[in-house]
Amino acid sequence: MSSEAILVLTNLPDPQSAARLAESLIGERLAACVNVLAPCTSIYRWQGKIENAQEIPLLIKTLRVHYGKVEQAIRAQHPYELPEIVAVPIEAGLPAYLDWVAAETCSPEK
Repeated sequence: MSSEAILVLTNLPDPQSAARLAESLIGERLAACVNVLAPCTSIYRWQGKIENAQEIPLLIKTLRVHYGKVEQAIRAQHPYELPEIVAVPIEAGLPAYLDWVAAETCSPEK
């Protein structure tokens, strides 16, 4: 279903790049809301080494129909070679909030 709400997760290396991406997604109406969270420590294996990095998580609320453009926008603005981009379906939620997500990610009325 194209109007299905999803939550897209990604991490950025610093607050400035996280804010730029969030504002870009909102400005392009690809997301209704982006939460820029407090820095966290990510520990992962990359190219055979265990890495430890401070990152800024983003929670992006959008619709499944916009996922391709959201992914494209993240990849275009993300400094990592392989950014985390994970989409999770929103199984349930306050109907009025989900309606708002849908309304805010549609093209404005002409």
